[in-house]
Amino acid sequence: MIVVQLKEGENIERALKKFKRKYEKTGVVKELRSRQAFIKPSVQKRKRKQHAVYVQQMQQNEE
Repeated sequence: MIVVQLKEGENIERALKKFKRKYEKTGVVKELRSRQAFIKPSVQKRKRKQHAVYVQQMQQNEE
């Protein structure tokens, strides 16, 4: 369960913002979306590899 501690006199919008940030970090929404459709392990592996290549190229371009 996510708990957001409020300081005295703190704005409710700020507390909501903290809650949303903590909720995103848990990865609940991302997991739900990934479970909506089955992705074969070979396809997942290929996507991860392509992403790693992309990230490596971006880092090389920065240098």
